[in-house]
Amino acid sequence: MAEKRDLKRHRKRLSVRFGVGNTDRLAFTEDISTQGLFIKTANVCPPGTRIRIDLALPDERTVQMEAQVRWAKKVPPQMMRMVQKSGMGVRIIRFLAGEDLYAALCEELHSR
Repeated sequence: MAEKRDLKRHRKRLSVRFGVGNTDRLAFTEDISTQGLFIKTANVCPPGTRIRIDLALPDERTVQMEAQVRWAKKVPPQMMRMVQKSGMGVRIIRFLAGEDLYAALCEELHSR
């Protein structure tokens, strides 16, 4: 399948808490870009759902954002390690806190 994105995605595993009303689900990122990220989880939300994300940075600071689920692939938890891209791709709608921290992280990853 051909890549549809023009943006460079960077493989990065960071802890995230996410959810529709509150951030009660725990997962990890698989890759990030300036406009979105992929969350590896068995607890996917349907495409179109707006979610809140608390992204934990390596220095223990947190970036808070709202995002929209663009696509999701639900996989049983026992098969998560065997299937590529089990989780959901989200597009960032707006930052609630830490936009500059997230931009700096993306810039750092891009320059590697």
